[in-house]
Amino acid sequence: MTSETPSTFDGRLLIGATGSAAVALLPAYINALRATFTGTITVVMTHTAGVFLPPHTVSLFADRVVTGARDAWQQENPGTLAADHDLMAILPSSAHTLSAVATGAAPNMLTATVAAAEVPVVFFPVMTGAMWAKPAVRRNVDQLRLDGHHVIDPQVGQRYDVALGGFVESPVPPAPPAVVEVVREFMPRRGPVAD
Repeated sequence: MTSETPSTFDGRLLIGATGSAAVALLPAYINALRATFTGTITVVMTHTAGVFLPPHTVSLFADRVVTGARDAWQQENPGTLAADHDLMAILPSSAHTLSAVATGAAPNMLTATVAAAEVPVVFFPVMTGAMWAKPAVRRNVDQLRLDGHHVIDPQVGQRYDVALGGFVESPVPPAPPAVVEVVREFMPRRGPVAD
């Protein structure tokens, strides 16, 4: 194997998709993961995430999509979701989700699953520069880290602002290869399967 060909890795990945417009990029992230990640990918979506990106579209890329619909609660509940996965990646993570998890709130299926998780949880915050700089958001990020979660600081780059009709410098979602490397880093290594 050459250094140009990354090795494959596996596990059971749970991606939490929140109500950031950047959720529209989720299929690109899943496709990038598929290049080297051979495990399963489940996506749990908040209601607002489903407004930006329909769950049936996400189901074309993920092995399973969970929306927290009340009629599916017995099969898809926070405890089961948390127990059935090796790693959670909140991608993208809105300021609202950071706040809810930092304070122990569980207003939806995603945040309740984070509360029930005993596996690593990695947050990829995506929001405007003004929001990212707010003391309350910074306190929430600090609290998440103190609680043992991993928060990947967004990079600053150019993004299109619909309201302004042009590009602005702002925190931007990480490139798909960067997300793959973070997932690889935090995915617990599983031992060989016994016969």
